[in-house]
Amino acid sequence: MKITYMYHSGFVLELETVVLVFDYYRGELPLLPKEKSVYVFSSHAHPDHFQKKIFSWAGTYSGITYILSDDIKADGQAERIIYAGPRQELRADGLHIRTFRSTDEGVAFLVCAEGKTIYHAGDLNWWHWEEEGPAYNEMMRRNYQHEIGKLEGKDIDVAFVPLDPRQEEQYYWGLDYFMKHTHTKYVFPMHMWDKYDVYERLMENEEAAGYRDKVMHITEDGQTFEI
Repeated sequence: MKITYMYHSGFVLELETVVLVFDYYRGELPLLPKEKSVYVFSSHAHPDHFQKKIFSWAGTYSGITYILSDDIKADGQAERIIYAGPRQELRADGLHIRTFRSTDEGVAFLVCAEGKTIYHAGDLNWWHWEEEGPAYNEMMRRNYQHEIGKLEGKDIDVAFVPLDPRQEEQYYWGLDYFMKHTHTKYVFPMHMWDKYDVYERLMENEEAAGYRDKVMHITEDGQTFEI
């Protein structure tokens, strides 16, 4: 599979017969084969995860389908949109989609396509903010671990998980917990706010020793990977 990093939490995955686009924020969509079905996922309505520009792609790709968190309000394109709430299972043609409740807004997606299992966290993360106090942070810990518990031991081919430097010393907690509780082959850090050196910070962290070789190194917009 070919994976293109768009920006922030946005990725394009090209499989044999389908293309999956996750959480487009900005940048130019790569030129995609017209014969492939295109599925566009948006995990929630925050502007760094959803932009109305995605609907303009229908003029180029006639087989496009949008799978949107149900907190997103879209004008038009109703016949192309599938809305998904937290903790649902649904099918779109040959795709099997499972959603999880975010610890912020919207959903995370687990997508099975062509025998591959792909996870995109959206804003489902272990959000720990010192200024929020212990009660808030304990609630976040519980909620995050509860949702990831539904993936305990799951075989995942590719995952996209936040690694947010704004969290200071707790920047890696969400990705670390995810990697230690799932069987994930490759993980792409995201939501890094252009601070790509957070990857090096993780590589130097002893907690990451068991999965360092599974973390993909993103350095710039438009970067492509062959998995």
